[in-house]
Amino acid sequence: LTAEERETFLTLHREYQRDAFIRTFWRSRDPYPDTARNELRHRWEDRVELARRWFGTVLDLRARVLLLNGEPILRCQQMASTTLRQRVELWFYRYSERYSGQFALIFFYDVETRRWRLWEPGMAGGRGSGQGVRDPRDRRRGTGRGRGRGDLQVGIGEPRDRPGNTISGKVLQRIFGVELPEDCLDAQGSALEIIRDISRHGPFSYQLLLASVQTPPVPPNREWLPTFTSFSTELPDGSSTFEASLTFDFPGWYGQRTIFEGVLTVPVGELEPSELGGHRVYNFVLNGEVLRGKELFEHFRYRFDVPADSVASIQMPLVFQRYLRAGEYTLVLRLEELATGRFHRQERSLSVPRAEQTAALSGLTTTDPETARLLAEANAAIAAGETSIRLVKPLGEMLTGLIRFDTQVIGEQVDKVVFSLDDQPILTKVGPPYSVELDLGFLPRLVTLRVAALDAAGNEVASDELVVNAGGYRFVVRLVEPRPGGQFSGAVRVRATVEVPEGERLDRVEIFLNEDRMATLYGPPLVHTILLPNEEVAYVRAVAYLKTGEEVEDASFINAPGLVEDVDVQFVELYTLVLDRNRRPVTGLTRADFTVREDGVEQEIRRFEEVENRSIRAAILLDTSASMEENLITAQQAALAFFEQTIEARDRLGLITFSDRPHLAVKFTNDLATFGGGLAGLKCEGGTALYDSVIYSLFYFDGVQGQRALLVISDGEDERSRFSFDDTLEYARRAGVTIYTIGIDLARRETGIRRRLNRLAAETGGRGFFIDSVDQLTEVYQVIQEELRSRFLIAYQSTNSETDSRFRGVEVEVEGRGLEASTLRGYFP
Repeated sequence: LTAEERETFLTLHREYQRDAFIRTFWRSRDPYPDTARNELRHRWEDRVELARRWFGTVLDLRARVLLLNGEPILRCQQMASTTLRQRVELWFYRYSERYSGQFALIFFYDVETRRWRLWEPGMAGGRGSGQGVRDPRDRRRGTGRGRGRGDLQVGIGEPRDRPGNTISGKVLQRIFGVELPEDCLDAQGSALEIIRDISRHGPFSYQLLLASVQTPPVPPNREWLPTFTSFSTELPDGSSTFEASLTFDFPGWYGQRTIFEGVLTVPVGELEPSELGGHRVYNFVLNGEVLRGKELFEHFRYRFDVPADSVASIQMPLVFQRYLRAGEYTLVLRLEELATGRFHRQERSLSVPRAEQTAALSGLTTTDPETARLLAEANAAIAAGETSIRLVKPLGEMLTGLIRFDTQVIGEQVDKVVFSLDDQPILTKVGPPYSVELDLGFLPRLVTLRVAALDAAGNEVASDELVVNAGGYRFVVRLVEPRPGGQFSGAVRVRATVEVPEGERLDRVEIFLNEDRMATLYGPPLVHTILLPNEEVAYVRAVAYLKTGEEVEDASFINAPGLVEDVDVQFVELYTLVLDRNRRPVTGLTRADFTVREDGVEQEIRRFEEVENRSIRAAILLDTSASMEENLITAQQAALAFFEQTIEARDRLGLITFSDRPHLAVKFTNDLATFGGGLAGLKCEGGTALYDSVIYSLFYFDGVQGQRALLVISDGEDERSRFSFDDTLEYARRAGVTIYTIGIDLARRETGIRRRLNRLAAETGGRGFFIDSVDQLTEVYQVIQEELRSRFLIAYQSTNSETDSRFRGVEVEVEGRGLEASTLRGYFP
């Protein structure tokens, strides 16, 4: 539990709420949420039992290390001499979740504080040095804090050029006054030798290890707690209330669940609208809990924004839907009117029928006749049954060659299925299996596969699309209902699906009728029924937001004549850097200072802003081939410093290492401990597969929104890649990620690799740096950080109406003597 989680838990008064808190707490930390077993919870409970058996408590420092890292494969315990009244333990690990390499730890019992402590470099072992484990961000090499006169200092972690500083069994005996037998010191290939190996890399490496093994993992979903508390159905003390009535129906089913449709009807005379942008709007927030027995089955939250001029009667209906299994439930509702801060709360018993019974039971409950009339059309579509088609994503990433794509089809209306690739029909299947095989070529490319299910009359009844070779950070919202061109009179049912980037959380989905926001949905099912004021041509929009504030949207015209067509708008965004003659970033420019040309044709700048306050998504691609061994520690320190100086709350930084092949060491994160843990334990070995690793890194960026940058750090020529430099350059042009290349100790005669690194950076709007030593990395990082915060976002709508996929060159010119603009050299449409 974090402090905030503990505080929230202690405020819960109902048993089902506390049970729900515990379930949600563990679910938010489940490493494999798609499986039935929560591996983390089971592993944790086993470790708690072991800690209590070994130490009698979970509050001991040794218990903390055990809980976070698991059981060591070697645990050596010795009592010190009676004169020192001291105890020592040596633990050896091959691997743990908090540290990827093998390591050993020395615990000692501090007689002054009467607590177990971890020994670290420079500490006067066990004699009350007063020195605790330092944070990995403390990179000072001086380790003399807390030294008392006559204290014996141990040399683990001191530079290797100082003789006699590696630890030995005799040194341990002198420090702690304890004799450690040879079978402990030399067991498992010598745990002591592991400490010696770590010591050769300097105190930074060992202190980073100590911090990593004691730092709890960051909850992957930090937003679960405020989300959980926002769903409360309790009334605040002393709150005012108003009246509302609840009616409900079961208009159909979804899969194996029954659709429950509730209507809260509020007398308009009791309401007070808000003024929003010159419009009068009624604003409500509905929180609900569905209890099955004494257990919370689900909770939900809606926001309703109803334009006052759309309310045609003295009763205002607020419609919401849930998908429930058949059975007996208790429904708890709390409706808040935001303008006055008043509440309505009620509890109702529900008897939910089986899905196949809904057609016979629909309409049995009483609703306002006008509301029932308006809902009839939307509910008729539900009662007709679901028709859907879904493309199944093949296993693997960076797909190339011949790949088979299958579909899942539900419903009886499907007569045939049409497959399209990048909007071009390629295959029609008139019977199952509805699948297609595609040759994706040698180089992994981004293509869009669409599938449409048609009925016997040739009308589209369902569709789906899949972006092939999209990375894990694609953020998309899609309107499944209403279908474009549909005709609706009383109400229209809106249903959306959202693809959320890996590691991010969906905040909400807003539903609009034209430009009026009608409802906000905070969780699945993303379904809402809009009551239509008239039958005029309109458009429905769904806008999805992440917790980070990023947004995407989809729209669909309704009640439109057949001649209305979708228009493909090619909107190009350029993150542009301007440098003066001294190669320093220039800020404070205006839209009028820039000219943009595409293939020589001037374009109108539609959007312009400085990006100082926009989020950054960056990744460091770090060479860990054998030739980097002497430079690794300094490169680790510089990367950690770059994180500290650059990454703010809204930013994310990832780490990808490579030698013979690339490896994702740290996913995009803004947590220093997580990033530091990925840096710890790195080893240098193997050759250099630079081009493969650049393509892999750019693939990882696909779908990431906003300003993106890849920092490539290497000390040698590519020697292991499957892809060529030309392949890499083309892929980089398609990716639209700014690349900074940093060559370390490349001899002047190595003009080939220098030229290629420079070109890769220049084509993507970055820069190439060539340094003699990794000690200069910090200075280079500072330049890059300043440039990333000093760019301009220039966006234009391309006037090129050609439908081909050839590369389009882009030029950006800036007014002013000595000023030079740097951005993407072009893009593939």
